[in-house]
Amino acid sequence: MPLTEPHDDHSSAEEPVLGVPGAGEDAPTPVEPEPTLPEPVRQRIVTLTAAVLPGLPADEVPVPLRRVAKFAPNRRARLGAPAIAAQLTADPLFRQRVTARVLADAGDLGAAVVEGTAPAAADPVEVAALAYLARPRGWRELIEASGEAVRAEADSAVVAELVREAEQRAARAEHDRAVARVEAEKLRDELARVREELGQLREEARQLARTLRETQARERKATELLATERGRAARAAADADAELRRARARLAEAEAAAGVARASAKEARSVDDARLWLLLETIGQAAVGLRRELALDPVDKLPADFVADAFAEQPGAAQAGTSTRARDTDDPARLDQLLALPRAHLVVDGYNVTKRGFGEMSLEQQRKRLITGLGGIAAQTGDEVTVVFDGAERIHGLPPAPRGVRVLFSRKGETADELIRRLVRAEPAGRPVVVVSSDREVADGVRRVGAYPLGADSLLRRLARS
Repeated sequence: MPLTEPHDDHSSAEEPVLGVPGAGEDAPTPVEPEPTLPEPVRQRIVTLTAAVLPGLPADEVPVPLRRVAKFAPNRRARLGAPAIAAQLTADPLFRQRVTARVLADAGDLGAAVVEGTAPAAADPVEVAALAYLARPRGWRELIEASGEAVRAEADSAVVAELVREAEQRAARAEHDRAVARVEAEKLRDELARVREELGQLREEARQLARTLRETQARERKATELLATERGRAARAAADADAELRRARARLAEAEAAAGVARASAKEARSVDDARLWLLLETIGQAAVGLRRELALDPVDKLPADFVADAFAEQPGAAQAGTSTRARDTDDPARLDQLLALPRAHLVVDGYNVTKRGFGEMSLEQQRKRLITGLGGIAAQTGDEVTVVFDGAERIHGLPPAPRGVRVLFSRKGETADELIRRLVRAEPAGRPVVVVSSDREVADGVRRVGAYPLGADSLLRRLARS
């Protein structure tokens, strides 16, 4: 890929270049597109530029890079890479100044690259980086050769990894065979033990057979005793039947008394029902009077329908009197309306808001100011508030989160935008979720899953008003 896309706010690509090796001729030549750089080459170019950046005079450092030049050496290439890449692509004069210092530091290798050649033993990534900066004759071929060398090294690494995996699989197979042999020995021992237990069980079965015969003899004696007891039980059953008839007579008398009691209870319930009906009728007439007083017309939609369709463009909405305020995603009043919904959840794209509202501060101060302001909103509304930051700075300058505010950082390999979309998809359908971000892709994504996207300015105005 190219080193970076040129920024719209730099026009130095049309300025005359210095007479350093690789500079253009006196006559204007057509501007060729930037070559596609392998990732190691791009990183090496940024590293070389970051190393010489503090040594340039202040007036030779472009304005976007003056702040980057003050960074610590280990942070300059990492955090300032986009700005450095943009200036190298868009500002030939700056690139020539950097090239002069880089070639001076490179020594013989730099001189060889300027002449259009490179030693066979030289690092192809280093040669390609110097060729991109110096741009001698045939510099594009040097970059292409570097890309092929990098790809060859990657292929060699893949082959080595495959060989290592094959060796590991062979070692695991040998280990599995050894384990299988041990398990077979265990199974043979277990079989011998089972056979021994089987002999013991057979002996126990013979003993149980003898016990069974003795038990059957005792059972015959018990049967004889049972017949005697059945006769006694029959006489007791006859006595019980007589007692049952007497109990049924008493039960009939009790049921008659219960019928009288139920009739009395029913009459009492009728009185209570009349009182309850009168109370409900009074409440209903009061509600009708209140509706007439407030001039409320009957509606055919529930509040949840309005929540689900709050950002959907309905036919005839202009005739229904939708105000400009209701359609303005940067209006803090719209944010207040959404936060007034029951159980609303406010999700904030942290750096998207802070860099728009107070980007002159450090990242630590930006996070602290935003989290403190969100704590005030959580305390006022009682709503759930979640602020999401990209994970690159998660261990630096994080203040204690106020009550009601959740602070999340995206995981490695995941952006804050992806984490926001995961948060929205995790919410149950129908719950009002408000996402504050001026990123159009984020707004479109969360709107498709039922959330309410608002611009960063709506939250900034709301915080300024608090």
